[in-house]
Amino acid sequence: MKVFNKAYSVAAISVALAFSASSLAKVSEAEASKLGSELTPVGALKAGNADGSIPAWTGGITNASLGKSIGLNERVENPFPADKPMFTITAENVEQYKDNLTPGQLAMFKKYPETYKMPVYETRRTFAQPDDIYKTIKGNATVSTLNGYGVSDYKISIPFPIPSNGLEVIWNHVTRYRGGHAERVSTTIPVERNGAYTAVKVEDKFYIPEALKGGRDAKKDDNILFYYMQRIIAPARLTGTIALVHETVDQVKEPRKAWIYNSGQRRVRRAPNVSYDGEGIGVGGSRTSDNYDMYNGAPDRYDWKLVGKKELFIPYNSYKLTDTSLEYSDIVKPGHINQEYTRYEKHRVWEVQAKVKDGQRHVYAQRNFFIDEDSWQAGVIDHYDARGNLWRVAEAHSLQYYNADVNWFAAETLYDIIAGRYLVTGLNNEERKGVRFDVTAKRKDFTTSALKRMGR
Repeated sequence: MKVFNKAYSVAAISVALAFSASSLAKVSEAEASKLGSELTPVGALKAGNADGSIPAWTGGITNASLGKSIGLNERVENPFPADKPMFTITAENVEQYKDNLTPGQLAMFKKYPETYKMPVYETRRTFAQPDDIYKTIKGNATVSTLNGYGVSDYKISIPFPIPSNGLEVIWNHVTRYRGGHAERVSTTIPVERNGAYTAVKVEDKFYIPEALKGGRDAKKDDNILFYYMQRIIAPARLTGTIALVHETVDQVKEPRKAWIYNSGQRRVRRAPNVSYDGEGIGVGGSRTSDNYDMYNGAPDRYDWKLVGKKELFIPYNSYKLTDTSLEYSDIVKPGHINQEYTRYEKHRVWEVQAKVKDGQRHVYAQRNFFIDEDSWQAGVIDHYDARGNLWRVAEAHSLQYYNADVNWFAAETLYDIIAGRYLVTGLNNEERKGVRFDVTAKRKDFTTSALKRMGR
């Protein structure tokens, strides 16, 4: 697997905002020396918790540690097939566990008392990444800085492994290492209140500039975090709709560049609404653009508060949700996905609260993020409307792709507590292949000309 350590260097981005002074976030060499000793190489507490329900991190799982040789384009197998739930949380016993659940998770038990449950398994801290990534993150700790809403002087991933405020934690989620390049065919399913749905099959591609043939171009890739393309394959009424995104690092300085190819009009148009609370593509209004990947995009519409750490039951090691013996109809049920195929574990998370700033607008007036300390991925996000009512609950059913040393999602769910609808994204049980990490592309594959060619 390629690791883009030496080549990958996001150019320093200085955001001079009249209303915000620069905030220096880098830590001392003494603080950074904790990474790999009392902290994991990415900044989590290495030790377990007091009662032993969260174990110590001992390196995670990889092909080598498991004695496997699964290729970068192969599906990973469940490394814990014999594991059984230690207990199951239901509406009848949820009070016993409420201190380890988010308000959104508690609301799901209240909304669906007969069917919603959480099977809780032994906690396994499986997160692992390549050694070169760990070294780079340690280097970031002493040099990376926040400037307004941008980030400067970081390489590859995790600019702030020892964060001091909420925005730094959010940047860690946004910039986390996802293998540098990946392609997949997956299915997104907006589910109506009665359980009816139409599956939307999509092909998407994700590349950092260094993963493209020829590597990073200092001029063309200035301020570029990654390139992304999504093509809808089914159903027929949406087939041929293609989205292209050049994701910028500092989106206050330079907004995200996005284009849509509309198969009906046979033309490419700029898509400035593919940002913030603009409606997501092909999901029937069930999510915003910045709901994708749990959260993405510019952070400037919110004030960010670091609440602290807590221990929560979050989806983890969700290998059952990738089982190819399952059909989508086995997973998709009225109200919520079939919780028989989920796995929850107790993990430490960072809680960050985001509230819309005065003078700004967003359909989510408040979001509470619960971000896994080991992977920096958001595990759960609770969303509130302008009246302060809990509206949507997002969960990331994560797993370790130990063939690629990448922690990512088996599926994302976004539940509308008020309307009773929900969205599940990223399922690929019925697809021929899983996530492919051994892929290549050229920069010209992410141009508007390529968009037109694909449309034709």
